[in-house]
Parts: sequence; structure tokens; C-alpha cells
Amino acid sequence: MAESEGVTTSAVANSNRTHISQSKNGVNGSDKPHNSVVIFDCRPERHDAMERVLDINGLDFNDFLQVVSKNLQQGNTLHLLQTEDQILPVATKEHIVFLPHYDTLVQSGMYEYYASEGQNSLPYAFAELIDNALSATSHNTGVRTIDIRLLFDESLGKHAVVIMDNGCGMTSKQLNNWAVYRLSKFSRESGTFSSDHAGYVRPDPVARSLNSDISYFGVGGKQAVFYIGQSTRMITKPAGSPDVHELIISKEEFERKERNKEDIYSGFIRNRKVRDYSQITQNVDERFLHGLIAEEVGKDSFTAVVVTGVQPEHVTFLKQDFHLWTRELTACEKEIDNDMQTLYINTSADTFEFKACTDVDGIVEGVLRYHPFLYDRETYPEDPYAIPGNLATEEDDDSIVLNQARGKRPIFECFWNGRLIPYTTVSEFDWCAWPKKTGTVPAECYSRFSGVLFTNDRFQVSTNKLTFMDLELQLKNKETLFTRIVNGQEQRVKIHKEFHQWLKTCHEKWDKQVKFRGFKRTITRTDVTTKKMQSPWATFSSIEWDGRAYKAGQYVKSQKTQPIFFGSVIQFLLYGDHEGDVYATGGQVQVAMEPKALYDDIKTIPISKIDRVITNAAIKKSIDDELAKLPDKLKVTWPEGNPWTQNDVRPAGTPLGPLHVEILNKKGESISRIPSAMQNTTRKALLIELKVVWHSPNGDVETNSHIAAHSAKWAFWFRTMENLNKLGKYTLHLNTILNVNESNATVWAGNRLPNHTLDFSITEGSAERFMVGTVNTLLHVGVPFHIPLELLDEYGHPARPPPNLKPLLELVLPGLKQDSQTLKISLLPGNPDSLKVKQEDPITVENGTSVSFDVEVHDVAGNVTAHPKLIISCQGIPGSSSMVAVDCSNTGAGTLVLKPITFKNIAGDQTVKATFDIPVSNCLSSIKTSPLFHLKLLNVSFQLISDKEKIDWTAGDLLENLHYRLYDERGRVVPLSEEMARRIKVNWAADVSVEELAQGKLPNVPVPTLVKEEHFYQVSYMEELVSVDTSFTIVPRPDEPKHMKATLSESTVRMGEVLSGKIFLQLTDQYGNKTQMLTATCVDSLAVDAEGLDKASLVFTWQESTHSMLVTGVRFNPGFPGIRELNFTWRDFAEHVTIKLTAGVPAQLKLVDGPQEVGIKLRGIQTPFLLQLFDEWGNPSPDQRVVVTLKTSTPALKVSHSPLNECKGDMGDSIALGILTSIGAVFNPCWSPRGEYALEFRGSFNKKPIHGPAVKLTIIPDPNKPVKLVVEYNTNSVFPAGGTLTVFSVSVMSEEGSTIKNLNPANMSMLLWKGEPSGTSRPPSGVSYGTPRDKVIPDHVGKYTIQFVLCVDKTKGLWSHQYVINVVPNDPVKLAPDLQPPTPVVVNNNVLDSRTLVEDMSLKLMDMYNNSAGLELSGKVVVTIKSSKGSSDKNLPLFEGKVKSLQFSLANGEAQITVSGNLFIMENSPGQDGNEYVLLFRPSVPGYGPKNPLAAFELPFRFYNDVENRKQMSELTKKKDQLKQTVDIYRSLFDTNRQLITELSSRCCISNIPAIDKVIGQKTADAEKMKLQTRRVCAMPDPFRGNLDVLGKIGHLALVEDDDVATVISWHLLGDIDCVVTMTTVAARKIYDDTQGKQQVMPLDTFLVWDLPLPHIRNGRDSFRPIGNPVFARDLLIFPENAENCHIVFGNLLGDTILTDDLDSANHYRKGVVQSKVPCPTLLTRQGDRIRSNGKFGGLQNKAPPIERLRGQVFGAPLPKDYHTFMGQIDLLQQYRLAMEKSRQVQEDFDGHMQYLKSPEMVQKEEEMDEQEKQLKDIETKLGTLDKAGESSGMVTKRTRRKLLKQDY
Repeated sequence: MAESEGVTTSAVANSNRTHISQSKNGVNGSDKPHNSVVIFDCRPERHDAMERVLDINGLDFNDFLQVVSKNLQQGNTLHLLQTEDQILPVATKEHIVFLPHYDTLVQSGMYEYYASEGQNSLPYAFAELIDNALSATSHNTGVRTIDIRLLFDESLGKHAVVIMDNGCGMTSKQLNNWAVYRLSKFSRESGTFSSDHAGYVRPDPVARSLNSDISYFGVGGKQAVFYIGQSTRMITKPAGSPDVHELIISKEEFERKERNKEDIYSGFIRNRKVRDYSQITQNVDERFLHGLIAEEVGKDSFTAVVVTGVQPEHVTFLKQDFHLWTRELTACEKEIDNDMQTLYINTSADTFEFKACTDVDGIVEGVLRYHPFLYDRETYPEDPYAIPGNLATEEDDDSIVLNQARGKRPIFECFWNGRLIPYTTVSEFDWCAWPKKTGTVPAECYSRFSGVLFTNDRFQVSTNKLTFMDLELQLKNKETLFTRIVNGQEQRVKIHKEFHQWLKTCHEKWDKQVKFRGFKRTITRTDVTTKKMQSPWATFSSIEWDGRAYKAGQYVKSQKTQPIFFGSVIQFLLYGDHEGDVYATGGQVQVAMEPKALYDDIKTIPISKIDRVITNAAIKKSIDDELAKLPDKLKVTWPEGNPWTQNDVRPAGTPLGPLHVEILNKKGESISRIPSAMQNTTRKALLIELKVVWHSPNGDVETNSHIAAHSAKWAFWFRTMENLNKLGKYTLHLNTILNVNESNATVWAGNRLPNHTLDFSITEGSAERFMVGTVNTLLHVGVPFHIPLELLDEYGHPARPPPNLKPLLELVLPGLKQDSQTLKISLLPGNPDSLKVKQEDPITVENGTSVSFDVEVHDVAGNVTAHPKLIISCQGIPGSSSMVAVDCSNTGAGTLVLKPITFKNIAGDQTVKATFDIPVSNCLSSIKTSPLFHLKLLNVSFQLISDKEKIDWTAGDLLENLHYRLYDERGRVVPLSEEMARRIKVNWAADVSVEELAQGKLPNVPVPTLVKEEHFYQVSYMEELVSVDTSFTIVPRPDEPKHMKATLSESTVRMGEVLSGKIFLQLTDQYGNKTQMLTATCVDSLAVDAEGLDKASLVFTWQESTHSMLVTGVRFNPGFPGIRELNFTWRDFAEHVTIKLTAGVPAQLKLVDGPQEVGIKLRGIQTPFLLQLFDEWGNPSPDQRVVVTLKTSTPALKVSHSPLNECKGDMGDSIALGILTSIGAVFNPCWSPRGEYALEFRGSFNKKPIHGPAVKLTIIPDPNKPVKLVVEYNTNSVFPAGGTLTVFSVSVMSEEGSTIKNLNPANMSMLLWKGEPSGTSRPPSGVSYGTPRDKVIPDHVGKYTIQFVLCVDKTKGLWSHQYVINVVPNDPVKLAPDLQPPTPVVVNNNVLDSRTLVEDMSLKLMDMYNNSAGLELSGKVVVTIKSSKGSSDKNLPLFEGKVKSLQFSLANGEAQITVSGNLFIMENSPGQDGNEYVLLFRPSVPGYGPKNPLAAFELPFRFYNDVENRKQMSELTKKKDQLKQTVDIYRSLFDTNRQLITELSSRCCISNIPAIDKVIGQKTADAEKMKLQTRRVCAMPDPFRGNLDVLGKIGHLALVEDDDVATVISWHLLGDIDCVVTMTTVAARKIYDDTQGKQQVMPLDTFLVWDLPLPHIRNGRDSFRPIGNPVFARDLLIFPENAENCHIVFGNLLGDTILTDDLDSANHYRKGVVQSKVPCPTLLTRQGDRIRSNGKFGGLQNKAPPIERLRGQVFGAPLPKDYHTFMGQIDLLQQYRLAMEKSRQVQEDFDGHMQYLKSPEMVQKEEEMDEQEKQLKDIETKLGTLDKAGESSGMVTKRTRRKLLKQDY
């Protein structure tokens, strides 16, 4: 019966019994089981084996048939049998059911993920569930939310993981489909599984983005949940449905069904309402679901995957490695900040994008990212979570490279549909693989790029999305096409060539290496252990490394060395032959260890081990700490407490000492030996030397000398010295000495050891005896006289008397007749002792009169005495103006007349004292002064004005009714007179009335009109002896308000924008002085009106500090640009200001003049395009900051235009792009240049695009312009060596694609070189040119490259592609060995070795050029013996076995001749003794016969019957071979010498190096003098310079040569000259924050690049002829550093500011520019004038002050031009000197070589060569084998070869 899709049940009927069975039907076991009765019908008449089935109710047969018919429809199969073992009459089919075991589903996750590269795959299982959530949320209009919740709180039930999204949810049918294993999205529309949604539609591919189409196979979700846990609950609510659907699948449920024999793959979906958790109320393990279900309220749709029974190891991993698994999870789905792709992107400097297309519609987009090398490290990122391997030690590292970039890691990571496939990587492609040989790009660059591949879904991945099936295999298929992507456009290019060029550009642009500077010489290092690394080493004086310079002599510190040390740089070393400045990734440095006193050693370390962080101060401190261990000073003490101090004076005979001396270091520690830097070394002992030196009148005399050694008890000790008895100065020297090589040294390591010096003096001792001297007989009164007595000490030195000595004036000589003497003397007046004033005391005089005094000088006895220079003076008298004096030197007396004594304000009698002085005495005298009538006081009377009083008065008013009075010294009013009135002066009026002054009236005072400051007024009276004055100050105050005044800082505003400046309103008086009448309430009554004014935006603010009103928010409604009058009114006051309304922000670009449609050849457009900028309201815009670009409709068409944009034209504000002088079109191979294109003009303003017009362009190619060479030849041609090249047809293609016919063939050349193509469009250097006709193929086999070039003009050539040909051997013509064997000599005896002809020899078939040929040929080689040439001997020797010939096999063109082939003569062989025979090796190869024979190889040999003769001849033969070899060596030596002499003689010249050195020295001195000359400098401090992100202050960035230009530009930029320019906004913000906003800053990344011509230049021509040499001010600046950045800075600061010679030329220039309807910028003049852009000039605001008033805020001056000239001359002279030095060296080599050739040794070698040639000739004569002259050498010349070729063809 019929077979169904369900489970088939067989039933057998028996007449004796019935069998009740249950049948399972339905699809996949989904239907319920039912009861049935099986009856076996055994009736004999039934032979058709029919089956009948009844139910258990005992139906009759008819009912049974009805039941059967119904059951058949359900797919049951029935059989009717007589017996159970009945033989079936026919074959039947029994339907069975074979459902998979549930382990297929439960264990699928473990099978998939535990096989994943041995890693923890839990994040990838989560990723599968995230994929489903991404698909569900792909059509969300709002936020897409996906939550992962880890519920590990055991109080809420079992551990669970929840993945919840706010996607579209699933219907019950879709939820059923999800539960079916391997039901993919492609099969859900068939059969039972048709869903209630539309069929699957593949979305558009987005290769580099996650396209929400990665839920693919229908297995990932099930595998993931059962890998994570044991059970899953799916909770979902579709959009628009009120019900929530739940499905539970668990391993526990499967096991229960299996135990109860229920359908495994059946179950139910629970449909419930929102927030209904009644089904889980009693479930303790799922209490956490209460909160989850409670969140369902308010959600339109969602899906939650709840996984319970989480594996314990998963719980541990999720808790402890949270950051790791979340990082791996997010790396699969999206970019994060620390995944490898983000690290690759952040550290890359450039990218190379490409595309690969396979033959199965597979598309792969790839990106290569270059990670440059920066000074000392590779920037290729390391995986932060990778397990670190064993780090190699760096002790032997000769490079500064700290790692090897990518290393052996694969290049490409792979993404599928935007998702990372973590276990598949692609190592490389052929075109980006590591090079096999060195090229133009260093090999290490190939490890500095990373890559990523993005594939579409045409490539198969594993079901767990962890591995690609065959991605790499497909990509490396030969049919895969690689193209490059540039700016989003695909280009069909040679990917290998493009990649190599990109890598080369990246290396040159981005790699930063160490720069070695100051090349000195190349040396050989003996300290290097590896011999091959000892030479060559280039030495340098300095390096540049990561922005820092290191030079010889600089202190450095090592790092990562044992031990760490400090030192000074000697030189830098770089392995290899280098000259000049070079870049390298590393090198070594020689360091002299510091301090040298401790470390007398030199270390050589890699440059990378220089510590770049430590400062010079820290290094010096460390060195000083080391130096502190050395001896520093001597400490001298006096044990007996009798210290001698410096410059001490002691009497003769005073003992010195004892002395105790200690040696101290800088730490204050006592030492006795020199400290050592090395451990376990003997330290050198120190000694102290004492010397005492007497500085006698005749020279220094050493009186004491001792040397003391150190003692543990008393250190260094010196005993007392008692021999110091000679008068004079002494010096005690204590020196530290070191016994080195038996000599006492006071210097160690270049420094003097500590010493101590004590200077002292020895004077006379105590007096012990005396002597009487000579007495003077002329004496004066009162003047003591002397009787000299000379006192002497113990040593006879003159001594001082004792302190208590009382001499007795008594001279007695007892025992003599005259025991006394009388001395006669002359007595004169004594010395001045007192002064006598004769007048009475006191003397009375009137005030203002003089007085006189009579004075005498007396000695002590009262006698008048005179004395030289005896001058008496009187001073110190109050009221007297000066001192008076009288000379009494001759008489001893005189009269002093004082000047009048005058006192001011004297009220009564005053007494003063006069002091009289002489050199020996003084005297006082009283003077009484009476008051006289004198003026004392002047008083001004106006409302009681006091002296220096301040008067507050109305500005512009008149101060009237002023009077004055005069007072005398006693305060009495003095009557006025006209004479006194004439002496009255006032400072506010020049002409005054004497009459009014005589009446005491002063002129009126006009008060100033401006309220600015106080004004000083003075009244004075002056006569000869009297001067009095008084003063007062007037402070003007404002008058009543009369006007309203408006002040605004900005008068121009764009349409639609708010006026940036502020408007201040104030009330002023008639003189413009600000009044205080305005109050805060005035703001409400202020009215403003103007045409088109937007009053809604106005804001009025009261300014309390200035009593003014502030108006902001001024804006005008859209309209026509022009002048707007802004009117302000308040009460009776009114004011108006003028505001210029300009066009709005540029928003439109229109073509106002120029062709709308152009048809051109590829040479240019002659008509200029004139464009106009408009704002959004259609007003022409004059903004010059708009950048206009030209874009073509296709990337295949490339256009160049000149100029790019010029923001001025004939229409004022138009932008003329100028004439397109050249349009070059570059097309892909599949494109045709013919056709129509479009040129679109686009503008950009503040990074916002401005759309412009488009011009239709028709390209007409030039048929006569060559653009390409097309080479055609038979690629199947064979190129035999020495043959003629096949025909190469070279066609020259024009721009239109046609062949150019009329070309000169002489302009075409062909190049041929051996080797691979050069890799560029040009051949390698040294390749010769030739015509492409009659070219002979090279003689030697191998690969050669051919390239053709067409000479277009003298400087330009058109190159073809490079073609590789393989030169193969020519036809074989002979049999020959690789090396010529020696001549055999055989003896006819019974010794086998003596009869051997050839032991081992290889013979090959060769062509005429000795290339191995006939590799495909096989045959045999027949060896025979024949007589030598010219011999008639027919009795030939025989081979072993009495044979005349032997055979050897020839395979692949080669035959091996060995001894085993019996190649020796037979014993007792025939042959004539001493004859020469020939071994003939004749090849026998099929296909070669008499017509084309192969030449045989002949090998002569000698045959002897006598052994002795054989030995003799054998020795002669060997000697012959040796002599021939020696002669060849001698000939080669002499040929080389002759060639070297020729070359050296051509390079010799005469040099005069001392003269060059003299000129260099003179030039250098002149340059230094120029450098030291005084020149203008910028005196502003710049503390921020030196930072990598800071350029510096404006004033330090540029230099100006001319003083006038420097003054005017510095003044013009005075507000910006101290501004700091930074590279980035971040650096600017940091300086702003650090200085609390006080420092001006300007970030470079916010500047606009200026590049515009002068405004009078239009379309490359002058619109008028200017005068005064106009030039952009920025072009007069000189930038010593960072020129490119400084051009941008000053282009923005100065803009288009122009400098002219004078004011007249500036006005002329402005007039000419404005008449051309072009805005004129600001003009400066060399004289310091400025004309603003609005035409205003004059006044102090537009005149530059003198340069001195700029106070150093001025641009500096550059070095003189002669300085640079001298430096260039010095450089050329040094190069010339170097050339002369080399020339002199060559001359020395030449002379030395000539001397060597004439040396006895060389003469002897020539004689030896002649002698050996003679011996060789004699031996050849003896052997009978003398070569005949003119015999062919076997070489075939090129001329002969061509003749042969012509004969063949």
C-alpha cells in the first residue's frame, strides 16, 4: 500500500489470536498515539497478502475496511498473512521511523565549541545569541537594546544567563521554527515550516559593517544555549500581539520523555498575558523570573533567552575574567577601544585598500595599515591580553629596535558579513609577501603592516561562525582578481607594483629613524669578538633621536646595563660603509665613564640603552656624588691647643706644632687611601708631606720638610718645630701625595690632591739689650725731641720696648773725669696750638648784613706762630650762604669777613655761633641777629583759598574775583605798589594788568572744557633776595547733559548675523564730557529704529560702573546690503550710528561668465570661467575665505587648472578660476577617453560645502600625441643562445587609441639586460641602448629583460612594459667536459693503476657557446683510441679485454666516465713506447648523423713500456702543468699592475693643502666676526618654546632684514607679537589653563591657508602699473625654522597686508585697486604709515613709533648675507680640500706602486717569469707537444657568429 512520510507500523493477522498495538503517526512524531487491533487473515483463498486493521471495539469486516481506509490516509502500511512465517509472494516495503537522539541537540554546543582552537569559547557562544538579537532589532526605528544579565545570586534560584532585546519578537510559529534544529532561513518557506512572514530576501552587502544578516544556519542558537547551560526558556512577544509566548527546551525534559517512552521532539508553547508569572510561582529554582516578567509591562515587542543550569566552569570564567570575555565578545560584534583592530587603526599612519573578486561572486575588501618605526620602537601594536613569551635578553643587542613588529604573526584578520571570524587568519598574499631579495624598500618594512579582510556571505563559514571553510584557498586561486581602491573608486592596476610603491612611500614618509651626523672616519674595532663584524664601522660626532640631539662630550646615563653607569659621549658608531649624514634604526655609542678619577674606562653600548628621561642636572649630581668619595680637603688640628691662624704673627723662636692632619672627602669622611671603582682591588695609600718655606729677601728657603704616613691611632702626625727664628714671612705647605712608581705625585686623575697652606710671619722677640743713637740739635718750643735707643732681642733683631719700661734721662759714665755732656740746641716757636679771636663776644649785627673777625694763631706758650698751609676757616653760621677762609701761613694772623647773614620769617633777636677752624684747633664766637623788613608770605583770596587747595568747578566756566596779599616775616600785610605788582607772575595768563595787580586783583581763570585730570595754577613774587609763591588746583566737573553719544567697536555685520561689537550709549555735556544723569530706569524708555532692524533680538543692559547703556543683539532682516542708520532716542536726546550691512555667509556659487559647453582636445580651455559667490538671499558675497575646487564627473578624467582660485575679478566679488591651461585625462584600461563629461564647480566655506554650476565637457583626443607603446611578439618563441631575436612589433598609440604612423624609427630604442625586471618603469642603471633590429640573443643561458623606449623629445621618453625572455641552450654541437682533465700517462705493465686512462670524468653535450644542451637527449658514448695527429702508428693500444672500443651510457645529455667502465689499457697491450695517442669520445645520439654530427671529445695520453721512462715523462708533464699555471699567474699580476698604473696616473694632480687651510681659517674667522656683530633681536621671553607642540611666540618665529620694515610690521602686529602659537588646540588650551587665561594662544590646526596674488594682478596680468614696489608684508619675513607652519601663521596674521615704499605710492596703489572694483587690503609703508582697508590714514593710531619705543617687541634681524656666503665658500673649500687630500693620497699610492714595481722583488719576479717560460718551452720540446702559433682557442667571435647565422638562414 502507499508509503507515508510518517512512522510506518506493520501488523500481522492471525485467526486464533488478536494483537493490540499502538501506532505512532504524524510528522516527526508530533501526533498522539492511537489504539488499533491487528488481525491476520489466514483464509486460503487470499493470495494477495492483504492486511486488515480493526480497532479494539470489535468492528465487523466492513467497518474494519472503513477503518482501514481511514487509516491508510494517515500513512499506515498493512499486510494480510496466513501465518507469521509465511513466505511473501511479492516484495513489500515496511515503513520505519529513525529520529535522531536528543544528544544531537543537547551535545551540539560542546561538539562545536570544545573543538575551537583549544580556547575558551564561551564569548563566541554568547555572540551567537547576540547575532539573533541583532537580526531581531535590525528594523527598529528607535534605539536598539540588547542586554546580557548574569544572575548568579543563589537566593533567587539557579545560576542563569539572560539575553534580552527589544526587537520584533517572534510569533508562535516563528518560535516553533526556531526550535527546529538546522532549519535555516533559506528553508523556512517550504512544507510544514512555512511561516507567517514573507520569504527571505538577501540584504545589500555591506562588507565592512555588521549587516544584521548573520543569523544564518538555524543551529547557532541551540548550540549556544546548550553549551552555556542545560536548559533554555524562550520568552517572546511579537509586535502588535497582546500575548507572550514561552517555550522551554531542556536536557532534563528530554531525559524524562525518554524514560517514559514519549515523543522526544514534541512539546508545547505557552501563550500568556503580559506580566503573568503564575506558572513559576512554585518553582524555587526560577524565582529570578519574577523581576524579568515584571519588566514586560509597556514593551511593544521583545525576546528574552533565559539559560539555566549554567556550567560551573562557565560561572567561574564569567566572574573572574569579566574584562576578557566581554572584550572578546564585543570584538566579534563591534569596535571597542582596546581590541586589536582598534589598536591597529589608532597606531597606523597610512592605509592601502584593495578588493578581491573570486569566480563564485565572492567579494573581499581588504585594508593594509602601515605602523611606522619611530626612533627607537616599532609602533605595531601588541595584544594587551596576550600571554607574554620568553623575552630575549638585550645585552648583545646592536640595534635600538626593541621588537620586530609583526614577527611571524599572520597579516590578515577576517570578517564575514561584518562579524569577526576569530579562528581564521590569512598569512599573506604573493604580492605583499616578505621579499626574497633586497630591494628599494628595507626588508623590515614588510613586518610593519597589519591587515583585515571583509568578505560577503559567498564564502562558507562553520556553523559556530568561528572558522572559514576555504577562504584562503579561494583568495590564492589564480583566477582571483585583485584591484586597488583609491578614494572609494576601483582601479585595475598591477597590485604588486602599487603595493610596493605604497610601502616605499610609507617608509620614506612615516618611518622615523636615528639620524647620524658629523661623519668623521671609518675604523676597525678590535673590541668586537666576531671577526666579520669588526669592520667597517663609521664614526659620527652626534645623532638626532626622537627630537633630541646627542653629541660628543655630552653627559649620558646608561639603562639596562650591568652596572648602570654615567659618562661622556666620545663618538657614535654605525656598522657599514657610510659617508655624510645617514639614517639608521640603531647603532652604538662609545662612552667615557665618569668620573674619570674612579672609572678610567671606556664602554661601548647600543644607543637604545641611553636613558632619555634623565636630565643633565641629575647626571651631574650623580657624578658629583661619586666625586664626593675622592679626597677633598685636609683637616688640620693642634693637639696641644696652640693653633696658628692664617697670617698669624709670632715672635722669633716660637715653637710650631705638633700638628694632627686628616684627609676628608666631600662627605666629611676621613680617608687614607684612594677609593676604587672596582671591588676586590688594592687601593692606593695616601701620604702627607709637610714643608716650611721662608721667604727671605734673597729668595725662598726651605727650612723644614717631613713626610708622614697614616696611623690607625693618630692619622697623620707632625712633631713640634723650634727652628723658626729668622724674621720674615713663612708658608707652611701640607700636601697630599700618592706614591706612584716610586715618585710622590700630588695630582690624581687630572686633579690636584687636597693641600693646606698656612701663611705666617716671624717678628722680633722680647727686648733684652739696647744701644744709643744720634740726637738732633734743632728744636722747637713745645716740640718733644728724641734720644734714640735701639732695643735688641735674643737673636739680635731690633725689638720693641717692654710695656712697663720707664727710661731715666741720665747719662753717667762712672770713673771718667767728664761724667756728663751738654747738648746745645736752637729754640724756635712751636707748632700751632690755639686760635685767638680778638672781637668781643657776642657781636650784634642786623639781619642781612656782614661781619668781620681778627684772628691769631698761638703755640702752647702763647707765642704767635706761623706754619705752612695754615688756613683758618669759618663755617656753619645759620643764615650765611657759604664758608670763608684766610691764609695765615706767613704771619700767623689775619681778618675773616663773613657774607651777609640772612634769616627768613625772623620774629625777634636770634643768636648764632661761628666756628673757626685751623688744622690743630677751633674757636666759637656768638653772633646776635636782629630782624629787618623782608617779604615772607603771598596769599590768594577767593572764598578763603588756601595754599595747594583743590577747587571743584564746572568745565568751561570762568573763575573770577581772585585777589592776593603779601605778608612780611612777622605776618604783617605789606602795602602794594606798581613796582611790586610788576614782580607778580601767574601761570594761566601771559598778559596781565599792572594796575589791577597793584590793587591786589588777579586775572580771571578759564576752567578747562575736558574732564580728564587736575590743572595746576600758581601765583609767585620774585625779587633779588626774596621769592614767595602760592598755588591751587582746579578739578573740572561735567556740565549739564546736552548730547547723547554712541560708541561702537564694530560697524560691519553680515546679513542674518548679530553685530559682534557692543554699542555703548552715554549722555555728555556740550564739551563731550560724560555725565552721570543716566540711571538704570532709563533702559525702559530707550527707543531704537533702523531700516530692516530686527527689534526682537535687541537687548538693553544698564552698566552701573560707567553709567551707560549697553545695546547688543543688533541684527537686520534679509534685504539688500548697504549702509543702515541706527537711531537711538531718549527723552529729548537723540543719536545715530552708521552700520554697514554686508552679504550673508556664502551659500551659492553661480557661473556668470564663461562657456556653458566646451569641446576640447586634451590640451586646455582658453576661455576663463568667472564665478560669483552669493549668500542664501541672492546677494553677491565678497568673502575671500571660500575655496573653490573643480571636480569631474568621473575619476577617470583628471583635470589640472591654473590658477586654482583668485578671489577677485572684473566683477568685483567674482572668483575667476582662470584659463585651464592643461587638462590631462587618465583612464582605466576599460574606459574610452571619447565622450561627454561634466566639470562641476564646488566651494567650501568653514568646512561646509557650497554647490556650484556644472559645465558640459566633450573630450576630443589628440591623434598625434603618443601616450603608450604596444609591443607584440610571439610569446611562444624560443630564444636559443647566440641566435637572433624574434620580431618585436612596437606600435605607438595616440590619445584617441589609433596607431601613429609617421614616426622616425631612429627615435625607438631597445634595452636588454640580464636579470628580472627593475620593478619600476625605468631600466636599471648601466644598461646600453640599441636599435630593435638585428639583435643577437646573448651567449649565456638565463632570464633577460627587454624594454623599448620612444624618445619624444630631449627630456621625455615613452617607456613600454618590461618583457622577460628565457634564453635556452642552442643545438648541441659537441661533447666536452666541464673541466679539462690532465694528460694521462700509462705504462704497459701488470699494475692496474699504471694502466688507468681516466678515473672519473663527466662529459656533457654542449652548444657552440659551452652551454649545457641536449637535456632531453639520450644515447651512448663510444670510446676508441687513435694515433695522434701526424703520426702513422697503426699498432694502437687496446682496452682491457683486448677490445678496441668501450661504451658508456648517455642520459639527459650527460655521460659519467668512471674506472668501473674498464677505461684502462690491457696488460701487455700493443703500442709504441713513448708515443702519444688520443682517447676519442664519440657520442652516438639518435637523430644526429653524418649530416649533423656531434663533435667528439679528444683526450691525448702518453704510452710507455718502461716504468722509469714513464715516471720521468710523468714528472715532466706535471712540471709542465705547474710551470704553465705559474706563468699565467705572473702574467695576470703584471697585467693588473700595468692597468693600475694607467688608472692612477690619470687621477694624479698637484695639491696645495696648507694654502686651502689658510683660506678656510680666514673665512671662518670672518664668519665668526659677523656672527658676533650687534644686530636687532626680539627681547621678549619665550618660556613655552621647546615643547614639541609649541612653535613659539610670534616675535620669535620670523626675522626681518630691513629695520624700517621690521618696525612697521612689528608695530602693526603689536597686539599679537607676544601670542604663543601651538600645533594643536589641546596644547593651546593647556597653556591657557596653566596661565589662568593671561597668555594669548593661537592653535595652528584652526588656521586657514592663504595663497592669493596681489590685488592688482588679475589673470596673471597687471590691471594697472603700481609704484612704490608693493609686496605682501608676509613675503618680507624670513623663517629660520618650521618655514611651512610659519607661512600659515603669518598668512593668517598679516593676511593680504601690503607694504609699499611711502605714503604717496600706497595711496596710488589703493586708488588703482579700488577703481578696478576690487577691495583693497591694509597698506603699510616703509616710513611707518598705515592705510587701513577702509581707506583711513593719519593720526597717531596709524603711525608707527620709533623702534626704541617698541621695547624689544620687534622682529629680530637675520645674519648678514655675507655670513651665508662665507659659510657656503667654507663648505666648498672643505670639499675642495677633501678632494685635494684624496688626490694627494692617490699620488702617494702611485709613487709607492711605481717604487714597488722597480723594487728588487718585482725585478726578480720578472726574471723568474722569463726563466720559467724558457723552462716550459724546453719541457714542451722534450715532450713533443709544443703548441703551434696561431692555433684556434675554441672561442667564437660575434662577427663569426653572425656569419654563421646568416648562412643558417
